[in-house]
Amino acid sequence: MRFMASYDLMETLRTTNQWFGATAQALGSYPAASMTANPALQMMAAWGEVTERSFARMATKPAWGIGSVVGEDGRDHTVDVDIEVSKAFGDLIHFNVQGRDEMPRKVLIVAPMSGHYATLLRSTVVSLLPDCEVYITDWHNARDIPVSEGKFDIEDYTLYLVEFLKYMGPQTHVIAVCQPAPLTLAATAYLAEEDPAAQPRTLTLIGGPIDPDATPTDVTDFGNRVTMGQLENSLIQRVGFKYKGVGRKVYPGLLQLSSFISMNAETHAKAFTDQISRVAKGEAGDQDKHNKFYDEYLSVMDMTAEFYLSTVDRIFKGLEIAKNEFVVNGKKIDIGKITDVAVKTVEGENDDISAPGQCVAALDLCTGLPDSKKAFHLEPGAGHYGIFAGKSWRNNIRPLVLDFIDQNSGPRVVGGTQSTPKANEKKKPDTKKAS
Repeated sequence: MRFMASYDLMETLRTTNQWFGATAQALGSYPAASMTANPALQMMAAWGEVTERSFARMATKPAWGIGSVVGEDGRDHTVDVDIEVSKAFGDLIHFNVQGRDEMPRKVLIVAPMSGHYATLLRSTVVSLLPDCEVYITDWHNARDIPVSEGKFDIEDYTLYLVEFLKYMGPQTHVIAVCQPAPLTLAATAYLAEEDPAAQPRTLTLIGGPIDPDATPTDVTDFGNRVTMGQLENSLIQRVGFKYKGVGRKVYPGLLQLSSFISMNAETHAKAFTDQISRVAKGEAGDQDKHNKFYDEYLSVMDMTAEFYLSTVDRIFKGLEIAKNEFVVNGKKIDIGKITDVAVKTVEGENDDISAPGQCVAALDLCTGLPDSKKAFHLEPGAGHYGIFAGKSWRNNIRPLVLDFIDQNSGPRVVGGTQSTPKANEKKKPDTKKAS
């Protein structure tokens, strides 16, 4: 599994299934097929359409597709996606709303690097755009990064966050979703010691594994059952010759996708069966509910091997964040050094990935933070996806997060003096549009 042949074989299987789907759709769509009343031909074409679309999406990065946002003036304002900081393994991008005054709330969404692109949070971004200046971490697909760029593990990820936060300035409000929650907490603690004035004003951690052992799930049980040697030998592959990252060791997105699907196999199987039936009846649309969800869900990216393995080894097995023993670039991070960054945790009652108890553990680690700057919300009946992108986020959690931001948006006191940075104080490098 560790050789390039394994990666190329997996890609071959994907393209073959895509070809089978396209062929079935073409054969079932011939005009001559309409001369017979056999419904099998319609079902074959429908199966082909759904299959081709599904396997094609697995190798495609989705576009943000955010055309405009309605401003307070009632007009539509176009949205440009600008790269603010460009780095080898990920960019800091800004959703620049044209013709609108800069919003007082400046929010950085830290997107997970767990198999999906940052576009998985598109609905989260859209929900915040009318009220905030929104930035997000846009991580790159490891298969497209040349080996010459070097490694990228959880320490490098943390230092990327530190750099992004320094660039954005101290009036930033951070929302970390799922996987990056512990590393975002560590990056804030790093700044608390190294550059206190660059710390964000608030830190909202949503469904993240701060202490994976607080409430075990299938995800944490898997991490504890297998050894690191087993993981490396069974899951890590080298990128094949088709991509720029040829030879780089990665945890392939297709393997991660298979594990995602296996967790709810019956639900996914029924969803695709129903979609095939709708296509055959002419009831499906290009942007119907099924396609909108699965176009995003099936679009997966590779993680560097060192990032995946260090996450399992140090976050899930070693519990370095939970034990406050995390080390970055030779420096031990002390989460207790966070003293004036308001921290809020959000959990879903029915979250089967980061179960209730795992994320709220962050508040106990913030020993230097007064209770007045700590907040917690448990969303009744919500699953993992719902607490950051579903109905629970839109109707309940988002308003609470915005209120939390507003309550903690005053000037920061640094060394006995107030620090209120100017809106254009930072120096911006040349920006370019992101796809």
